[in-house]
Amino acid sequence: MIALYPRLAVTGIRKNSKLYFPYIGTCIGMVTMYYIIHSLSFSPTLREMKGGGLMETILGLGVFVIATFAVIFLLYTNSFLIRRRNKEFGLYHVLGMGKPAIARILLWETVFIAILSIALGLALGIALSKLAELLLLKIVHGALDYRITLSVECVINTALMFGCIFLLLLLKSLWTVYRSDPLALLKSETVGEKPPKGNWLLALAGIVMLGIAYYYAVTIKNPSMVMGVFFLLVILVIIATYLLFISGSVTLCRSLQKNKKYYYQKNHFVSVSTMAYRMKRNGAGLASICILSTMVLVMISSSSSLYIGAEDSLRDRYPRDNEIDLKLDTAAEFDEDHIGLVREAYEKSLRDSGVVPENLLDFRYAMVLGLQDEDSFQPISSAFIATDTSATGGDPYEYIRVIYFLSARDYNTLMGTCLSPAPGEAYLAAQRCTYNFEALSTGVLSFRILDGQIGFPPLGESMVDILPSLLLVISDWDQVLPMAEMKSTDGKPSLNLRWCYSYDLDCSDQEAIDVLYAQRGALNTVGFLMENGYGCRLACKAETRIDFYMTYGCLFFIGIVLSIVFLFAAALIVYYKQISEGYEDQARFSIMQKVGMTKQDIRRSINSQVLTVFFAPLLFAGVHMAFAFPMVWRMLQLFAMHNLTLIILTTLAAFVIFGVFYVIIYRLTAGAYYSIVSGAKQEG
Repeated sequence: MIALYPRLAVTGIRKNSKLYFPYIGTCIGMVTMYYIIHSLSFSPTLREMKGGGLMETILGLGVFVIATFAVIFLLYTNSFLIRRRNKEFGLYHVLGMGKPAIARILLWETVFIAILSIALGLALGIALSKLAELLLLKIVHGALDYRITLSVECVINTALMFGCIFLLLLLKSLWTVYRSDPLALLKSETVGEKPPKGNWLLALAGIVMLGIAYYYAVTIKNPSMVMGVFFLLVILVIIATYLLFISGSVTLCRSLQKNKKYYYQKNHFVSVSTMAYRMKRNGAGLASICILSTMVLVMISSSSSLYIGAEDSLRDRYPRDNEIDLKLDTAAEFDEDHIGLVREAYEKSLRDSGVVPENLLDFRYAMVLGLQDEDSFQPISSAFIATDTSATGGDPYEYIRVIYFLSARDYNTLMGTCLSPAPGEAYLAAQRCTYNFEALSTGVLSFRILDGQIGFPPLGESMVDILPSLLLVISDWDQVLPMAEMKSTDGKPSLNLRWCYSYDLDCSDQEAIDVLYAQRGALNTVGFLMENGYGCRLACKAETRIDFYMTYGCLFFIGIVLSIVFLFAAALIVYYKQISEGYEDQARFSIMQKVGMTKQDIRRSINSQVLTVFFAPLLFAGVHMAFAFPMVWRMLQLFAMHNLTLIILTTLAAFVIFGVFYVIIYRLTAGAYYSIVSGAKQEG
C-alpha cells in the first residue's frame, strides 16, 4: 500500500506530461540560473579582481531578484497544474480515496519533482558556472582564469532555497485540495470564470493610473529625481496593466458580441464567446506576459546601452588620459603664481616617471550653481536642490543652471578660436538647455551677451554634470573674482575656483595608472595646498575604464541572464494558457465539428481568437517602453551615458529581436492549441 502513492504520483506526472515536463524544465532552469549567479557572487576569481567588491554586490542583487521571481513564478505556474489535475483528484475521491490519500499523492509528486529539479539543476549549474564565469570575465575585460572551483556553500544554499520553494508549492496545493468539494473538482474543467462586474469602472481606473504613470515618466526632467519615483511608477503601470487586460478585454469581447456582423461568423462565434466566458483569468495571464515583456525590453536595452556605450562615456568624461582638477577656495590663490607651484610639482613628477605628456590642456575655470529667473541668477547651494522648492513653486531642476566662467585666453587655447570680448561682455554656450536673453546678471556681475555660436569645451565636471549648464567666455579673471566673496544659500562661497591639467600618454594603461599614483605624492611638496587642505581630484581614464567595464559589464551580464529567465517565463505562461484552454475548448470544438465545422474552420477560429488578444501584450509592452524611454534615458545619464542615438538604436533592436522570439512562441503555442482542440492529438 505504501508503494501505491508513489506509483500514482509517477503515473499522474506521466499522463500529464504536456503540463509537467515544461514545468519540470522550468524548475530545473530556475535552479540552474540561481546557482550560476550565486556561485559567481562567491567566485574567488572575481573577488580578487580590481572592482570585485562592486561586482559581488551587483551579482548579489541578481541572486535576490532571481530568488524572488522563482517564488512568484513557480507559484503562478503551479496553479495551472493543480487546475488541470482537479478532475483527476475529484475522481480519486469519488472512488473512495480520501483527501489525506490525495495529499500523499501530491506529497510524492512534489518530492519527485523537487529531487529531479534540484539535482539536475545543480548538475547543470555546476557544469555551466565556469562557462558563465569566463563569459563574465570576457565581458568585463578581465583576465581569463581556467581554474575550476566548487562552492559547497552555494550548493547547500541553492538546495535549501528551492527546497523551501517546493515546500511552499506543496502547502499551496494541499490547501487547494482540502478546501475544494469533490463534486466541484469533477466539474472544475467545465466551470468557467464569470466576467467581472463593473468592468468599465475598473478599466477607467486602469486608464487613469496608466495616464498618471505615463505623464510623470515623460515630464520629469531632473535625472536625480528619476530613481526616487521610478519604482512607484512601475507599480502603477503593473496595476494599470492588469486592470486594463482583465476589465478592458471583457469590455472588448462584449463589444464584439454586440457587433452581429462580426460575432455571428463561424471564425469568430466560438472564439469570442469562449474568451468572454473566462477572460478574467485570460486577461491576468496576458497582463503577466505584457509585464514580463516590458521588463525584458527595459533591462536588455538599458544594460546593453551602458555596456556598448562605455567607451563613449569614457571619452566624454575624460578627454585626456590623465587629469588633475584642483579646487581652490580663495581668489588670492587663484593666480598664476600659486597655480605655477602646483604645475611645477606635477611636471617634475612626470619627468621623474620618464613620460612625456601629449595634447596638454592647462586652464583655469570657475563655476557657480545658480537659480535662473529670466536673465538673473541667484547663487544657491547643492543642498538646495533636494530640500527647497519654495522659490520655484515646484521642481527646481526647471530653473537651476550651472554657470561656468572661462577666460577668453584659455578658451581660445582650448578651442582654437580668437574670441576677444570686452570687459562687461561675454560669449555664451548652453549645454542641455537654451538661453535667449541679451544679458546675464549674477547680482554682483552683469554681462552683455555677444552674438555668435561657440562650442562647449571639456571642462572637467561639466562633461558628466546632469544639470543644464551655461558657459560664459569673459575677457579676464578680474571681472569674475568679486563673486568669490558672495555666499550661497548655505553661507559658503558661491564661486567654485578650479584649475585643470590634463594630458595624453603614449604608454600602457598600467603605466598611466602608475604615473597618476606618483603624482598624488607631488601634492605633499606644495606648501599652501597642505596648509589649507585643498581638495584635488586625480583621475586616470585607464583606471576608470576598469571600473566602467566592471560595473556596466556585470549589469549587462545580469541583464542577459534575467532577460533569458523572463523570456522563457513569458513563453511558459503562453504555453500553459494555450494548453489549458485547449483542453477546455476541446469538447466545444468537437461539438462544432459534429454540426459541420471543418478543421480548416477550426484553424481560422483559433487564429481569430489568438490574434485578437495574443499580440496585445507585445503591443502594450511597446507602448510601455515608448513612454518609459524618457525616464530610462535620464537614468542612463546618471551613469554618464549621453549617446542618445545609441540608446534609441539599442532599444529598437531589442524590441525587434524580442518580437521575433514572440512570433516564434506564438507559432508553437498556436499549433499546440490547434492539435488539442481539433483532435489531432488526444490527451495521453
